[in-house]
Amino acid sequence: MSLLPLATESRRASCFSNLGQQTESSFRLRWDGLLWCAIVLAFFAGRPPVRAEDGNKQVKDALPVETVVQQMVLHNQQRAEEIGSYTSRRHYHIEYKGFPHSAEADLVVDMTCDGPSGRHFEVVSESGSGLLVHHVLMKLLETEAQGASHHTSNDLTPANYNFALIRSEIDDGRRMYVLQVEPKISRSLLYRGAIWVDAQDFAVARIEAQPAKNPSFWIHDTRIHHVYEKTGEFWLPELNKTESKVRLGGEAILTINYGDYRFLGAGADHPSVSGDQ
Repeated sequence: MSLLPLATESRRASCFSNLGQQTESSFRLRWDGLLWCAIVLAFFAGRPPVRAEDGNKQVKDALPVETVVQQMVLHNQQRAEEIGSYTSRRHYHIEYKGFPHSAEADLVVDMTCDGPSGRHFEVVSESGSGLLVHHVLMKLLETEAQGASHHTSNDLTPANYNFALIRSEIDDGRRMYVLQVEPKISRSLLYRGAIWVDAQDFAVARIEAQPAKNPSFWIHDTRIHHVYEKTGEFWLPELNKTESKVRLGGEAILTINYGDYRFLGAGADHPSVSGDQ
């Protein structure tokens, strides 16, 4: 379902002054903007179309939105306390097509999570554009590790968001509450859009959103698709796909496959589960 500004005003000024020269610095600044889009949902980015129930019956039979949110927050806290430590091998792929030239890169990392505030990354392999690897993907890992220690200000809670019930749906045989989420403050690392909350486990199963705050002059439209999968008793990220339209033409797509999960702590009683399709 958050981070530090990556492009300073001086770098922006330099980029504007050298725009006609298509320098590496201007290209890098564009990727700084893309990075912001990529990390908005790093902590929480689709799935086949869901089958909706009758529109009037959905909301009529649904729990009040306040109850859904209260139960979601409560269950999230319980799951965070019970899951313990776990690892996964993530596969990052980023592709850019447009001005001044197309590029792509891949990064494979082993991630270890020691609770909501602790994430550690070990790079397994990298390939493709060095600019994208070091100025987007590696910074994405650094920022996620730093942001994990300040997760409270970015959590999906009533302290940070307003919620409204849109409808309920049936997805793969499970009922979902679809909620509209709107940040109370237009702050980086928050987002606005819709979330799908599993009606049985009160866990977020899917997010379709945009950054609450435009991350960069260079980005004029960003769509984030984030999918969770139930692994044992826990809901963990399965896929994140972020698509950004870049000014002056161009499109960037970041895909994160969260790979295999292996539980090390309290969740070790549950088998390892693959997040890959």
